[in-house]
Formats: sequence, C-alpha cells, structure tokens
Amino acid sequence: MVHRPLHSLGRFVLAACAVTLGAASLGAQTAPSASSAPAPGGPVYSRFDLYLGYSYYGAHGMLKPAGINYSSVDVGAIASGAYYFNKYVGLEGTFVAHPDGTNDSLYTASAGPIFRAKMQNYTLFAHANAGGVRIGGPNRNDETGGPPPIYYNPNVWGPTLAVGGGMDYDLPWMNNRFSLRLFQVDYRYVHANFGPQNGAMLGGRANISAAELSAGIVTHFGNIAPPPPVTYSCSVSPATAFPGDPITVTGTALNLNPKKTAAYTWTVDGGTINGTSGTANIDTKSAAPGTYTVKGHVTEGSKVTEASDCTAQYTVRAFEPPTISCSAAPSSVNPGDSSTVTANAVSPQNRPLTYSYSSTAGSISGTSSTATLSTTGAAPGTITVTCNVVDDKGQTASSTTTVAVIAPPVQKPQTSNLCSINFDRDPRRPARVNNEAKACLDDIALNLQRSSDAKIAVVGNSASKERMGKKLASDRAINTKEYLVKEKGVDASRISLYTGTEDGKTVHTTLVPAGATLDSGSWAPVDESAPAPRRGRRR
Repeated sequence: MVHRPLHSLGRFVLAACAVTLGAASLGAQTAPSASSAPAPGGPVYSRFDLYLGYSYYGAHGMLKPAGINYSSVDVGAIASGAYYFNKYVGLEGTFVAHPDGTNDSLYTASAGPIFRAKMQNYTLFAHANAGGVRIGGPNRNDETGGPPPIYYNPNVWGPTLAVGGGMDYDLPWMNNRFSLRLFQVDYRYVHANFGPQNGAMLGGRANISAAELSAGIVTHFGNIAPPPPVTYSCSVSPATAFPGDPITVTGTALNLNPKKTAAYTWTVDGGTINGTSGTANIDTKSAAPGTYTVKGHVTEGSKVTEASDCTAQYTVRAFEPPTISCSAAPSSVNPGDSSTVTANAVSPQNRPLTYSYSSTAGSISGTSSTATLSTTGAAPGTITVTCNVVDDKGQTASSTTTVAVIAPPVQKPQTSNLCSINFDRDPRRPARVNNEAKACLDDIALNLQRSSDAKIAVVGNSASKERMGKKLASDRAINTKEYLVKEKGVDASRISLYTGTEDGKTVHTTLVPAGATLDSGSWAPVDESAPAPRRGRRR
C-alpha cells in the first residue's frame, strides 16, 4: 500500500483557496457591462460559473478477487466550470481530487450537461457527466507475522459516471458576483481494472459506487440578459393625399434577431394595401375623403417579445375645384379691333383642364389658355368676357374681364368758304349784283339745297377809298341775300349778313353746316331793318 503525506493535501487545499480568492478578486474588479445588465429587480443569469470547494468521497465497493474494501476519503477538493448557452442549460466540466485516502486515492475529470433554475436568492441545479478516473489501491500488508511486505495496486485509468445536484445561495455583494454552494450531492460510479496479480501487485477489478459531497464558493462571470423586445414604428408618405394618389407606408422594426426571418402584415381601414415586407403601398382610388389608420404587424417567433405592432394615420382630402383669373390686352380697342384674352387656371390636384369662353358682344374664339375677342359689329361700350374652366372631375370655375370699345370721335362740322363776288365792274352802281355774281350765287343755292340744315354767312366789304364805304358794304350783302331769297327761293332765316374789314369791293360767302361754329371775328352784323338799297337796272 502506498501512502502520500498529508501535507500534500494541505498544499492542494491552499492552492484551491488561492484560486477561489483570486476569482473573487477578479469578480470584485469586473463590473457587469451595461449591455448585459439584467432588468432591475430581476434574477441574474451568469454566462460562466467557476466552482471551487471542499469534497468528501464516500466509497462503497471492493477489489475483487482480493476482497478488499475501498475506504472513504474525507479530505478532497473539487473545481468545476459551467458555460451556459441560455438561462437554463449549459455544459459543465469537473475535476475532483481525493489524493490521500486510507488505502486508496483517486482523481476524476468529467464533463456533461448542467441545468439550473433560479429562485429568489437561490439557484437549484442538476447535472450529469462522464469522464475518466485515475485510481490507486487498495493496499494491504502481508498477513504473516514476518516483516510486513506491502501489497498494492498502482494508479490506473478507468471510466467514471456521476449524476447529482445541489443548491447555491446568492451572496448580496458586488451584484451577486458570488454564491455560496450550500451543498452538492453526487452519485459517482467508478470502474478500475488493475490486471492480473504480479508479485506485490494485487491486480483485480473494482466497481465502486460512491456518494460525493461538496460545498464551496461559486464565482459568476458574464450575464445572459433576455433579448430586448421587438419594437415597431411606421410612417406614411405623404400624410395627406387626394383620391387616387399613391401612399407609401414604411415600418421600422428594432431588436430583430438577424438569424430569424421576420414576417410583416398590413391592414388599413380605407382603400386597399399591398405589401409583405417593411414597406407597403396604399391604393386610395376607392377611399372617400376622411382620416384613416394603417396598422402594421411584425413577428419573428411565437414569443410575445418577438412581435410588435404599429399604427399611422393618413388623410384623404376631397378634390378641390380649379381656380381661374383672366385678363384682356389691350383692354380698350377701337370698333372692329381685336383683344387677346388670357386665362390663368390652376388645379390644386394638377387635374387636366378644359377652357371655354363667352362674350356679351362681338365674337370670341379659343379653347386653350388664350382666346381672341373680335369687336367687329359691336357697338361702342363695354364687352364682358367670361373665362370658364372645367377639370376631368367635372368641377368648374369662371372669371370675367372687360374690353372697352371706344367710339371714334365725332367730327364737328366745319365752315367752308364758297365763292366770292366782285362789285368793281359798275362804278355807277357799286352794290349791284351782276350776272357774273349770279352764277356764283346759283352755286351757293345748290349747296344750300344739298345741305338743308346748313346756313350761309354773307360778308360785304368796301374799298378804303369809297365814300360811304360801310353803307356800300351793307348794301352789297343785302343785295346778295335778296337774290338768293327772291330768285333762288332760299329761306331768309338761313342767311346771315355781316360787314367785313377787307379792303375791296367784294362779298364773301361761307357755308355753315348744322352744328358748326362760325368764327365771325371782326365782322359786324348788318342791320337789315335799314332802308333797302337802291336797285339798279340789269345790264
């Protein structure tokens, strides 16, 4: 039988304690990251657990055929590390050392699944593992009375299986970085084959069942925080539209798992919607004016946190009628001239527009935004032009403008000079109307007949050397009127007599049409009430 000094176990325990304290120090200096911090008040699920502790090995089995029982090992150490894939399941590796038993020793290394359940301040766990064991002994002395030769078996490798569980208590310091393993109880099975007996080697086989009890410190590293819930928001563009205008709705989902395929669905209470992704299109052709709500849903699994909804609103506005204004250039024309009418029409929805025009006088033509007004045949005055527009929805608008037709200025009748008569042929009868003068007066009579409303001004003159020249001038005018009245039948009221200031033995005649103004200037009216001039004989 081979014995190891007890102080070897002491060094091992001290080393285990040092590792435990070092892990504690590391845990104290390493704060959990904010991204992995659990929700306030919720349990902390670590990613990796390191367990160091004391172990007791209670063996039950014997070496056959030698029939020697294995003894329990009271002093041992255990170390394990567990990596968790999620909050509940992980993979654990365990090393247990029981180096100095009474007549044996063993070291085990095994791995297997571990399961945990968190409670308030406590964690229950269960595990099962398989691996290898390096076992020695048992040893015995020779039963003869001579010097006691030692019979032993050297250390050999064999298989081992273990299953068990335990409870941890979360220490309240440093964000529960440490837990006290109150107990860990495992059933362990060990098989060893030492081969045939050979001299001092006992040989044989052993199948050992054992209770393995331990307690110690668990240090936690990392954190398994639950994934954040999926959030979903959506928006529409444009938020206001007219019937028939397309609307696009876009959904934005956060915290989706890239390893999963998200499914999108859309519903709307006005119009129709098409889309199976984060973007959908709304058809508003059949939507009545009003405000509508579009709803989106995204999901990537069956959990509540793996789905989310969003809503957005949009407004369908009623079609607005077009507006129109019109103007004319020029706005004032002469009769028969034209003016260009320009209509400025706008549809708020950019609908196609049709133009038409009407006028109160004249004629207008055009079917576009411009038209032409012709004033041919229109009387002077104001013409009102109406500009009309209609869109493809039948909505109309109209506006008016005016064009002034200006009457041409009325030509005021003007006086005109007719023929003149000379009285210098008959010195003895200087006021006599001779035949030559009568020819002139006959033409004057014809003019008066053609212009029945016209009058005539007769102006008599005298030479500066004539004695009683003013009277001669009056007599010449009177004789001229007498001829026209008596011989030609001209109404006397149509003839006005004047004396002029011209130096000459003459009579001038001026035709005064109706409405014309006679500029008598320096002429003096003849007093026809004076005695009639003496008549002379005709030649």
